[in-house]
Formats: sequence, structure tokens, C-alpha cells
Amino acid sequence: MQKLKYIKGDATNPISKGEKIICHICNDIGSWGKGFVLAISKRWKEPEIEYRKWYREKNNFLLGEVQFIRVEQYITVANMIGQHGIKTSSKDVPIRYDAVEKCLEKVCLKAKELNASVHMPRIGCGLAGGKWEKIEPIIIKTLVANDIEVFVYDL
Repeated sequence: MQKLKYIKGDATNPISKGEKIICHICNDIGSWGKGFVLAISKRWKEPEIEYRKWYREKNNFLLGEVQFIRVEQYITVANMIGQHGIKTSSKDVPIRYDAVEKCLEKVCLKAKELNASVHMPRIGCGLAGGKWEKIEPIIIKTLVANDIEVFVYDL
């Protein structure tokens, strides 16, 4: 079984060779403009364009769904709908752990299909308000236990 690998660096510049999937959490209201999505948009325009189109078309735009966008020859970005709304107060936590798990199950299938490693910041722990001690076991269960190489980046 693989181990979760923690590294210092930028998740938009993944370090491994071969196919790579960069995962991040999106909300279910079509809002894109704060947090890690800014780093993605700075590097590639397609993930934001496709996310906004997905939202407008309402084609399976639901918690637990994932949109995969090829941005470079060996890099795919996974827009994962894992939060309901956006954080509006200290008590309002938009992360939905069950949706994150469903998303990561889909990422696992895609990673196996592409023979890809998976790269991410500490998903769900910024603006989504999640706790890493709840997210990490989900990553281990859905990806690491299925022999997917996973890198978690801290800037």
C-alpha cells in the first residue's frame, strides 16, 4: 500500500513523473474566486471556464460530482464539488465530508484509468472550513488504500 506523501511546494506544479491529477474542492453555487482556485486560474484558464460552464448548464452539477479537465499533456485538474455554498460566518462550515468522499472515489477510478498520481493542497481545510483530521482518513480510504500515489502540498 502507498503512503500519503507530504511535501513543501505548490500543488499546481506537481513533482512526479507521468500522469498527474490535481484535486481541489469547489462549491455547489458556481462561485470561483478565492482560495486555491486562484492558483489554478493563474496557471490555467480551462478549469475555471469549464467549471462556470458546468454550473450554467446544470448538467450533473451536484455535491459529490467531479469534472476532469486536461490542462497539459500529463496534467488533469479535478474540480470536485465538495462544499455546499460558501463560508459566511465562523459557524457556517460548507465542507461536506460525504461529498468529498464521493468525489475522491471518482478520482480513484480516473487515476487508475490514467495510471496517474494524485496531487492536492490540504483540500477542504481552507475556505470550506473542514478539519484535516477528518479529510486525511477519507484520502487514505479512497486513494491510498487503492494503491494510488498521493502528494499533499504545503506552501
